[in-house]
Parts: sequence; structure tokens; C-alpha cells
Amino acid sequence: MAYRDHTRVVRIGDRLIGGGNPILIQSMTNTPTEDVEATVAQILRLEKAGCDIIRCTVPNEEAAKAIGQIRRRIHIPLVADIHFDYRMAIAAIENGADKVRINPGNIGGEEKLDAVVRCAKEHGVPIRVGVNSGSLERDLVEKYGGVTPEGLVESALDKVSMIEKCGYSNIVISIKSSDVLTCVKAHEILAQRTDYPLHVGITEAGTVRGGTIKSSVGLGIILYEGIGDTIRVSLSGDPEEEVYTAKQILRDLGLRKEGIEVVSCPTCGRTKIDLIGLADKVEEMVKNYPNLNIKVAVMGCAVNGPGEAKEADIGIAGGLHEGLLIKKGEIVKKLPEDELLPALKYELDHWNQ
Repeated sequence: MAYRDHTRVVRIGDRLIGGGNPILIQSMTNTPTEDVEATVAQILRLEKAGCDIIRCTVPNEEAAKAIGQIRRRIHIPLVADIHFDYRMAIAAIENGADKVRINPGNIGGEEKLDAVVRCAKEHGVPIRVGVNSGSLERDLVEKYGGVTPEGLVESALDKVSMIEKCGYSNIVISIKSSDVLTCVKAHEILAQRTDYPLHVGITEAGTVRGGTIKSSVGLGIILYEGIGDTIRVSLSGDPEEEVYTAKQILRDLGLRKEGIEVVSCPTCGRTKIDLIGLADKVEEMVKNYPNLNIKVAVMGCAVNGPGEAKEADIGIAGGLHEGLLIKKGEIVKKLPEDELLPALKYELDHWNQ
């Protein structure tokens, strides 16, 4: 049985994580939080893309006050990201944040940490303890001879104990590294030593292309081993790309069923249609059907296409200036090339009717 089936259950807004609940997808806004209109607009787009939990930075009082306005206009839990200033954590909680992310080691000492914990306890708000390889304490770097999985785990559990000493256990843990194997090993160790729910990700993964590959490898291993209750794919790009990538990772691992899976064949000398462009358009189109759980095939050969697409619910296969609409491997109709996409869209629009 997976580790995640045995983690504690934590409530974040109206969502539950841990204890075998579905793995939730997180992302983070990149708008100034105090710009309420821009932040809300971005969050609503992320909701549509499939984001389950959203995090906003709270660097100042104006941003903390904006949390309340933002929270009233969105439909998913809102996490306040706090660095250094304990007052911002308290202000964010009082303004309606559903969770706060802090590093207890740099919040300003035991008294200030205790003040944050008291406020979180009063409002029933969980605390996410975040530790990154880039901020690992010097004494742990020296103890382990560098940034190591063991050092990350010790740092995280030390931060957890600081909150527990304040009399609070409504906690989520996050340990991240930009090194895939370090991150994997750290999660393997941590999962054996705690039953708190874990938020997992490969930090500073990189660009949309490179970061997607790195995150897919790292998160794929961690999730396959049964570890992880929420995930974030960290990319230098539009946050929507983080959500789409996370959904794909979870779907490919059989951990999430919502959304259309697109499969497409590689191009070859038989291809007589712009298969790459067609597949890109289909992939963009299916984003508008987040609750449709089917497989769509985009094939570049009208000869082998029907057979290769037989495991898909519906597919299109291109030929020279024309193509085929296919269902369960059977040809439904032959169409001019420019009618393939509209025909596919029509089928998706009427799939459950």
C-alpha cells in the first residue's frame, strides 16, 4: 500500500489532502498579489486549467490585505507564501488564507513562531513547512559534507518539531531540490520517518521544455513509489503550463482520470499532412474539456492510422488533402483535411449525449 494512504488528513479550505485522498495540483501566481484584479484573473485561468490549490506571495501588508479580496472571488484554496516576516503570516491568516507556507527557522525566533502558530490554531489553518536545498543550514551542510538528502530530511523534521513544541500538528511538509536524485532520495527517507502529508516538487526545474522533462522524471519516480499528497511542477513560464504538466504526469501514472489524453504518432516519410501542427491544435482544443475522460488519437497515416488508433475512443488520421474520423479503430467517415478539426470538436461537444 502507498505511503500516501497512511498520511494524516489535513483540510485546506474545502479540500482534503493526505490519507489516500486524491493528489491535488498546486501552482503559484506570478502577478503582484496586491494587484487584485490581475491576480484573480490569473487564478481563474488556473482553475479552468485544473489547478486545485493556489499559492500567492505575501511580502508586505498590502499583499496581506489583498488576500481577503482575492479569496472571496476564487473557488480554490489559497495559500499565503511567507518569507521572514511573521507579521505577514498572521495578517494573511486573519485575511482569510487557507494555509500558510513558512520556514520556522527564519521567521524571527521562538516567540514570533509561537505567535504565528497561535493564530493558525485559532483559525484552523494548516502550516506548510518548506525546506529547499538552496537554503539548507550551514551546520547541516558541514555535518553531511554538502547538500544531501539526509540533511534535507533532518532540516525539515527539525522545523516540524519547532511547530509541534508550540502545540500544533496541523502540518504539511515540503522538501525540494533542483537535483532529481537528491529530491527522490530525500522523499524516500522522509516518507519512512513521518506521517505528515507531503507536498512534492522539483524546485527551480527550469524552462517549460527542460523543466517539464526534469519534473516528469523526478515526480514520476516519487509518485510511483506511493509518495506525495500534493504536487507542483515549478517552471519558468506561464503557471498554466505547470498545471497542464502536472495533470499529464498524474494521468500517465494512473493517479488522475479527469481530462482527455491525446496520443499522436511520430512523423515519417508516409506523412502527407501537417501532423505536428494538427496534434498541437488538438492538444490545445482538448483543454476545453477538463471533465471528459477519454483518449484521442491524432495519426499521420490514413493507411495504418485506424489500426494504430484502435485503443483510442476517437481519433483522426491524415492523408493527402483528406483524412479519416475514427472511433474505436473503426472508420466513421472520410473528410477533407480542413474539416478534420471541426469534426473532432463536434464529436467532443456531443460525446456524452
